[in-house]
Amino acid sequence: MSAPSVHRIELRLREVSQLFNSMDPTPFHHKDLDPDAEEFIESWALEFPPDSRFQITVHLQQMPPEGDPGALVAEAIHNFFDYKAELARRELRQLLLQGRTSLVIGLGFLALCLLAANAIGEFASGTVLTIGRESLTIGGWVAMWRPIQIFLYDWWPLRRRGRIYRNLARAQVRVSEGK
Repeated sequence: MSAPSVHRIELRLREVSQLFNSMDPTPFHHKDLDPDAEEFIESWALEFPPDSRFQITVHLQQMPPEGDPGALVAEAIHNFFDYKAELARRELRQLLLQGRTSLVIGLGFLALCLLAANAIGEFASGTVLTIGRESLTIGGWVAMWRPIQIFLYDWWPLRRRGRIYRNLARAQVRVSEGK
């Protein structure tokens, strides 16, 4: 099995403060990147396979006078995407819990509908009762729509996003001066 490929993501900024969310009240850059920077990094990362590794290079036109911002930028990016990975993990866990709950409710409702449809079929006949029996059968199966949607389709985009975020949290981050 080959090693995952390393993909480069490059940001070009005037100054390091553009990377951070200006609405963040704390003086420490632990979790909040600027929404535009976040969207740029995520949109590029989501283009690649989920097992990709990343190298993020931040090109600054103007380096800060107080020294090399490399450690600060790397810590901020790592912390931010660690946080996003945790949020995605929680969202997936919540979705799967909702799926299990929906499955139990759906199976119970389906069983009741099928029992009622069977009872109607055994004790009576006629067009109206046939429509009622078929309606109960269809209604019972419709109740299974949501758990089926969750377990077939809804979980895997969340898992993929979480894997991308984890890989972004481990990205090699460099800061360089230049256009």
